[in-house]
Amino acid sequence: MQAEFPWMYTLLAPWLAYIFWMYRRTPRLGGARKHAAIAVRSFIILLLIALLAGLHPYRSFEQRNVVFVADRSASMKHDTLIGSWIAKAWSGKEARDTGAIISTGLHAVTDRTRSSEQLPSQGAFSFRTALNDRYTDLSRGLQMGASLLGKEGGRIILVSDGEQNAGDVLRQSRLLKEAGIHVDTVYIGSGLERDAAIDELIIPLSIKQGETFSLQIAVQSTFEGEAEIRLYEDDQEMTVSAIPLERGGNRFSMQGVALKPGFHRYRAEVHVSGDEQSANNAAYAFSRVSGPPAVLIVEGQQGASGNIEEALAASLIGYETISPEQLSLELAQYAMYDSIILHNVPATRIAEKPMEWIGRAVGDYGVGLMMLGGEESFGLGGYFHTPIERALPVYMDLQGRKQIPSLGLVLVIDRSGSMSDGKLELAKEAAIRTVELLRDDDKVGVIAFDSAPTWIVEPAALTNRDEVIAKIQGIQAEGGTEIYSALAAGYDGLLNTDAQRKHMILLTDGESAGNGSYESVTSGMNEHGMTLSTVAIGDGADQSLLEWLADKGKGRYYFTNDQSTLPAIFSRETVLMSRTYIVEGELIPSIGQAGDWRRLWNDGVPPLRAYIATTAKDLAEVALWSHEGDPILSRWTYGAGRTVAWTSDMTGKWAPDWVTWNGLPQVLAEWVKWTFPQFDSSPYRARTEASGGAAKLIVESTGGVDAVPEGGLAVSLEGENGIQEVKRLMPVAPGRYETLLPQLAPGAYLSYVGSYGNDEESSTVTSGITTGFVVPYAAEYRIGGHVGEELLKKVASLAGGRTLSLEDASESYRFQPASYKQPYDWSRELLLLLLLLWLADIAIRRLSVPWARIGKALYAPLRNNALPGNNAEAADVPHQPINRLKQRASERSRFYGLGNQFGSLPDEAEAAAASRVEARQQPAERVGSERLPESRSERNGPPQADSRAPKEREIAKVPAKAEKIVSAENIGHQDQAASNATINRLLAAKHKNKR
Repeated sequence: MQAEFPWMYTLLAPWLAYIFWMYRRTPRLGGARKHAAIAVRSFIILLLIALLAGLHPYRSFEQRNVVFVADRSASMKHDTLIGSWIAKAWSGKEARDTGAIISTGLHAVTDRTRSSEQLPSQGAFSFRTALNDRYTDLSRGLQMGASLLGKEGGRIILVSDGEQNAGDVLRQSRLLKEAGIHVDTVYIGSGLERDAAIDELIIPLSIKQGETFSLQIAVQSTFEGEAEIRLYEDDQEMTVSAIPLERGGNRFSMQGVALKPGFHRYRAEVHVSGDEQSANNAAYAFSRVSGPPAVLIVEGQQGASGNIEEALAASLIGYETISPEQLSLELAQYAMYDSIILHNVPATRIAEKPMEWIGRAVGDYGVGLMMLGGEESFGLGGYFHTPIERALPVYMDLQGRKQIPSLGLVLVIDRSGSMSDGKLELAKEAAIRTVELLRDDDKVGVIAFDSAPTWIVEPAALTNRDEVIAKIQGIQAEGGTEIYSALAAGYDGLLNTDAQRKHMILLTDGESAGNGSYESVTSGMNEHGMTLSTVAIGDGADQSLLEWLADKGKGRYYFTNDQSTLPAIFSRETVLMSRTYIVEGELIPSIGQAGDWRRLWNDGVPPLRAYIATTAKDLAEVALWSHEGDPILSRWTYGAGRTVAWTSDMTGKWAPDWVTWNGLPQVLAEWVKWTFPQFDSSPYRARTEASGGAAKLIVESTGGVDAVPEGGLAVSLEGENGIQEVKRLMPVAPGRYETLLPQLAPGAYLSYVGSYGNDEESSTVTSGITTGFVVPYAAEYRIGGHVGEELLKKVASLAGGRTLSLEDASESYRFQPASYKQPYDWSRELLLLLLLLWLADIAIRRLSVPWARIGKALYAPLRNNALPGNNAEAADVPHQPINRLKQRASERSRFYGLGNQFGSLPDEAEAAAASRVEARQQPAERVGSERLPESRSERNGPPQADSRAPKEREIAKVPAKAEKIVSAENIGHQDQAASNATINRLLAAKHKNKR
């Protein structure tokens, strides 16, 4: 039994209370009639409670439920065989047993829902559903089978070759076992006796023009025999080769020559006589064939790179020479080169973005970097704390060097309102970088001026750099521009500064509101060995005044429209104040950790006349050292790229013997080649991935998140018909982007990955690079490793099932049936029973049925038919009148309430009356012949007047009726005392009943 609303059982408490109340408060009924009425009504209420609680019983039965899951993927070509096996298995079920049929490929479909009916035909079951047969996902079939079995459970029979290529059937088997569903397996092999497939075609992603490369081809075969492999480049046949095939895996290597630069698609095909499956006969790949190595030369002085260009040309290395201002603002442009050479280029001429992209191209894309020295390179060029310094194998400052003269530096920074558009922030950054570059015993002061100068930092030693930096960061833009007073205040500050070298840097973007005697300030500075450099920002600055001041102050003048170069300018000025960064004097470098470059020095090392002092980094390889322990030639690996630092020059001023050395072209070419990328330097890598039948293109940014354009990434796909389709790439992880591919046939496709642009007419991809991806043939057509049978055995073991064969179809339904309990709705029967009980309750309460009289009436025929010699019955005859008298008296007492509640005639009176009746009786044969008195007057004499009150006379009616019962049989006068006692008891009982 089960109740839907068990809380209704709380009604049993008032039900019991009601039964108790009925026994106490039902005065009109008595005896068995009362018990019957209460019992019927109580049972009615109990049934109503059961209906309200939703109580229903269960019926138990046994049944077998089986779901047949048929693998109908492309590798299975046995629909008729599977249909015949299922039909034979279905015929062995009993009438109550049920069955269902499911087909599975990439997805699962229902061919026949669960039913106990027989199949329409006794032959093979015909599959009529359509599905995607390019993949095998057995777990989908098991999932649908479990849903058809539902809560009743049962058994699933999987018919397959076990070659799954999607989903996880083992995990699903474990889940079914936990759910109480067993899985039987039937193995049917694919049946392909002659099939050859190319698993993969491997080609280097990047090939140089004219380079001989190797093509690796992996072939699977189900037979031993001869085959033919054909190679195509851009649909043009390259070569045809006859190869012997062995059963199983085969691997072949072929040679090709890269003739034309650009992206090329390659295809390999295998041809076998009598091949039963042609969908797996081709594999695809792509490669980028580049021309001669390309080197970007960035020169600080036009025409100064002739020696470098000649050395590269002698080694057949292509190059392009540009000025620093021509550096691209797009990261992808740097990935086009194999190496970048910075030839005596100051950092002040390289904008912030190009400098950042150069460092990124080296560290992330493997592009090489080489810095060649000069008066405007390394520390003198202002590369302190820049991305290029981080990429090079040397530090720009002289760490641990004590011989540098002490420096007193005053920074005069314009903070007028015109500097509020970001220029002041960069000026503050430049000042902070200068503070970081100086030593602890150097002295620095900072003046911020508008209409008047203000000392932000008084000239003092850098004992507390953090405090100085915090004060510089607090400078705010406001007011006008007054240059002279600020310049004079800086001069006065330097006069009171104790330092070996004193220098002042003036930075402004406007014109002075007033005029002063600038010449007196510059003359005083010259007299006391001070120098002055000026920086003009933008066209609004008084360039002529600032250039004149720099000339008179024996310093340098800078003009820039790119405020991002301010930190490099300040760094360069700070370093230039110490001429010890340039180490002069003829020296012969000593050989250090030259590695594979040692052979370059077999004929000795030419001498040098000067170089820029730097500090080698810990992990750098120093190939040539100076006599003072400074690195001359060093190299190291930075991220994915390699970098080289040559601290002397290549113009002949500092290294004339090197420039005229016959071995320089070879040596320089070796340095550059060492920096070439060790892999494809593309900033994006594209590949495809098939999961559950859906193919998606995955693009990974090799440079990280920062390399992605602000507008996001997009890819332009080349469709089968040559139409380009632009798709947005959605970010799914840092540096990883994905998009779903349209339905493409197997092959190699070109794609263009870059910044997404969307105009009113169409979507475009700009500032990108060309890459490619391969769409292979469906995994269903691969020749498996013959592990399907073992997989099915493992499925049966994990799911607690059986391993059946093609001959075991009749065993499908031969397993222990499951016992089920099915709820039975008995509401109709209960309602009918309630109706009958309700009628019975009415009958018991409203109808007075003389059950005793009916019983005696039924019993009388039996007595009349008794034998004459029956003494017991004869002896009972004289007592029949007495018994009838007692019965009538008892019925009258109950009717008038004179039973147990009101009392009865006294025992003595009843006995006396009975004795008098018995005395008057004649023998049995004369019974009924005596004449009884016809009236009360004859029995009791003449009537006497009743002197009692009306109320008393009314009360006396009840005992009078009782008296009539006795006198009706002419039983004589009772004793007066006994009569009075009886009357008193009857009156008392009546009063009690009224109360």
